[in-house]
Amino acid sequence: MLKKLMKSNQIDYKFNEGALVEELKSYIDKTYGGHYSKNQFQSTEFIIDCGHGMGFALGNVLKYAQRYGKKEGHNRADLLKILHYAIIALDCHDKNEN
Repeated sequence: MLKKLMKSNQIDYKFNEGALVEELKSYIDKTYGGHYSKNQFQSTEFIIDCGHGMGFALGNVLKYAQRYGKKEGHNRADLLKILHYAIIALDCHDKNEN
């Protein structure tokens, strides 16, 4: 439904949000085939299953926010990691609230 709405009502984004969301999705998609995924499971799944998902996700948001500009300079990948972990935190929130 949202996809249909977005296509029929093109938004003139002020901050390039459309392209940045697509870039974030591409980044997240790559993590599913990367070294963080082992035997179709990601370590984050095990951490969430143990009941530590929200703390883990928010801790990583803070970690990468603190690291930005220090390790490897102003690294765009750190910003993508912040967004990815924030999405994981949203998923944990939604699952905990339902």
